[in-house]
Amino acid sequence: MRHSFTAVIEKNATFHEDFETEPYECAWASEARWFIHVAELEGDGASLSARVQVSPDGLFWCDEGAAFEPISGPGMYSLAVRDFGGWLRLDCGLEGAETKVRLMIYLVLKE
Repeated sequence: MRHSFTAVIEKNATFHEDFETEPYECAWASEARWFIHVAELEGDGASLSARVQVSPDGLFWCDEGAAFEPISGPGMYSLAVRDFGGWLRLDCGLEGAETKVRLMIYLVLKE
């Protein structure tokens, strides 16, 4: 039987500047899927970027290569990742003037 686990990484969080999610240890999983639920995205020319980063130890990070398409409005967005090693996080950037985003970020892991 396959095992799965859903981690809520950010819960109804509001950001006004670039941020990284908390790292999550997931070496046991063979596949992962990120979900970003954007409840609000405000500001002139506002958009959110998010790229997947990997780490062998949860301390030092590099880009994995996968990234969400730029997000410019409320909604649910998803991105699948495989062959990621021990730790995952998202490196997120905000573009636009006086940008504010309120969101939830989930990481779903499967063995």
